[in-house]
Amino acid sequence: MKIVRIETFLVPPRWLFCRVETDDGLVGWGEPVVEGRAEVVRAAVDVLAEYLIGQDPLRIEDHWQVMTKGGFYRGGPVLSSAVAGLDQALWDIAGKAYEAPVHALLGGPVRDRVRVYAWVGGDDPSHINEEVAAQVEAGFTAVKMNAAGRTSPMVSAAETAGVVARVAAAREALGPDRDVAVDFHGRFTPAGARRVLAELGPLHPLFAEEPLLPEHGHALPALVAASPVPIATGERLYGRAEFLPALAAGIAVAQPDLSHAGGISEVHRIASLADVYGAQLAPHCPLGPVALAASLQIAFCTPNFLIQEQSRGIHYNKDADLLSYLVDTEPFRFEEGHARRTTTPGLGITVDESAVRAADRAGHAWRNPVWRHADGSFAEW
Repeated sequence: MKIVRIETFLVPPRWLFCRVETDDGLVGWGEPVVEGRAEVVRAAVDVLAEYLIGQDPLRIEDHWQVMTKGGFYRGGPVLSSAVAGLDQALWDIAGKAYEAPVHALLGGPVRDRVRVYAWVGGDDPSHINEEVAAQVEAGFTAVKMNAAGRTSPMVSAAETAGVVARVAAAREALGPDRDVAVDFHGRFTPAGARRVLAELGPLHPLFAEEPLLPEHGHALPALVAASPVPIATGERLYGRAEFLPALAAGIAVAQPDLSHAGGISEVHRIASLADVYGAQLAPHCPLGPVALAASLQIAFCTPNFLIQEQSRGIHYNKDADLLSYLVDTEPFRFEEGHARRTTTPGLGITVDESAVRAADRAGHAWRNPVWRHADGSFAEW
């Protein structure tokens, strides 16, 4: 069996899909994307396709090694995301070739269902109580919300009180038996994050996500030691080597993204590394259906898995949603806040190819907003 064709598709609202076809008709799908830089990743996929065309798709590990290490300059979000999507597609093909779901090829299932959470509040969170109540009504047992919008370098008393009030509103709607995770989104300085985390402890968040920018990783050990809230991070870390210092710092939850951190192959290894440090896995996934399907395959076979992010109803999905490009939406029918394990070969979904090709003809040019403080200086989004 040989790879004969690799195609990419820019699909709204902000995704990039890739399709890998073999000479015997098997097709695998992946989602290689950096949000806001999809066109750049598309070019990287085209470059990597030069190597993959004509190769045996089942030599997944060898291809991963060559794609990540075959060039003198390595790493970074663009290359790692291009590799991630192609890796997903190769695992999809392998599952179909062996007539087994990907999780079966990775050692078999360790759970029958996967807990998922829903997003509330948007980029500049508001109406938290009502939105959380709606998700509870829909059956979810956990939600995630941004801590704040634009945040001052030295977070003010009013900003701190605002974060606490929003999380308190979520906690009130959830009650004591459900969970709220709080995403700091890298918008806080180390001093600001430390100040706010100290106030959130009594509200018992599931975790505080990305309280620091990746470049402030040297401040992570002190923040973890001071925080009453478990610390999660990893959506902007792209491999085991980058996760190692964060895990050594004592983070509670590792959050690699299946579309950024080298795909199924590397995230499976990151999960094992996290287990050595007693950390849980909660894959980052505010993306599309292929990325979620890949994430769930990891979740089904990972002992130290905690919870899965998913994008149904997320504030980014304006022109299309998680279910828009699927033939059968059953794999993403959540019951009591959980996704049930499937036995469908490969990634477990059937992509609606005609819908994807039609969407690509329109394409998209999604960019994240650029924020500024009141004085006109740049603010972290």
